[in-house]
Amino acid sequence: MDALATYALRLGDDSLILGQRLGEWCGHAPALEVDLSLANVALDQIGQATHFLNLAGALEGEGRDGDKLAFHRDVMDFTNCVLVEQPNGDFAQTIARLFLFAHYQELLFTALTASKDTQLAAIAAKAVKETAYHATLASDWVVRLGDGTEESRARMIAGLDWMWRFVDELFVTDEVDAAALKAGVGVDKAALRAAWDQRVDAVLAEATLPRPAARRPVLGGRSGRHSEHLGHLLSEMQFLQRAYPGATW
Repeated sequence: MDALATYALRLGDDSLILGQRLGEWCGHAPALEVDLSLANVALDQIGQATHFLNLAGALEGEGRDGDKLAFHRDVMDFTNCVLVEQPNGDFAQTIARLFLFAHYQELLFTALTASKDTQLAAIAAKAVKETAYHATLASDWVVRLGDGTEESRARMIAGLDWMWRFVDELFVTDEVDAAALKAGVGVDKAALRAAWDQRVDAVLAEATLPRPAARRPVLGGRSGRHSEHLGHLLSEMQFLQRAYPGATW
């Protein structure tokens, strides 16, 4: 793939893997309202993934559509950030992951609406409305858990601490990002960090939660170096197409 196709692929992989993770809560969330809200967020993410992956396939020009890219790649061919593949853990850990990623994604999609690639800009314009809701939903839960009971506070702190080491990767810029930015298609992700920090710090302050201590960052997802968790996720997500190639409803 060239740089612009890879850029779209990364956007799609982020949304696809987070959507799959959140979908795991369906029928298992702590309350019906939460079950429905997380399922809706998962569907939003998978919808975004469909558009981005179809675009990546079209730019690649090798006849692969979104379904082929989702279900017929091996783990090391996925380009999602390591944050979104992390296990759900308890509810607070899931909220921590969504909170950190949704604020990044909202800022990213807002900037992408100005992309010179009209398809990318159109996808981002639709997706930013969804991610704004995701960020608000997650922020509300961070406040409720952080400023709630002693146990909910402890769990929220633990969830944020677990996920914090994966944050830096969101803002790392490499040759793919540089090429997309030079072409007027992509976004300077490093420039989003200050706004992201401000948003996150404001919510943590309202939740009376400490900002997690700096950790050695975990990187590599963009180049196919993933945690052991992604392989297990893909074994479930890809089972039907792997077992029955070409199966349709």
